[in-house]
Amino acid sequence: MKRHHSDLTPAITIHPGELLKDEITVREMTQKELADRMGRPVQIVNMIINGKKGISEDTALDLEKAFAGELTADFWLRLDLNYRLNNARIKRQERKAS
Repeated sequence: MKRHHSDLTPAITIHPGELLKDEITVREMTQKELADRMGRPVQIVNMIINGKKGISEDTALDLEKAFAGELTADFWLRLDLNYRLNNARIKRQERKAS
């Protein structure tokens, strides 16, 4: 039987906030500077970076604006969606195993 991509369960999943942290580090940008560019409180940026908050459609659009269109809203939304789907796959696999 041929396996489909959706049949695969990742061993780990990475929150989009980790990539966001890497992006601002590479660009030598602070969380406050990013928050200012987004027009959002720095606490929101910090929550995303620390994996406590996901990326909504509005946040994705604000990130796109903050990165001058280099990283699109679609990119951020796909990261968040993949994170949530992979978490669901891992949890489902764990339930099957127990």
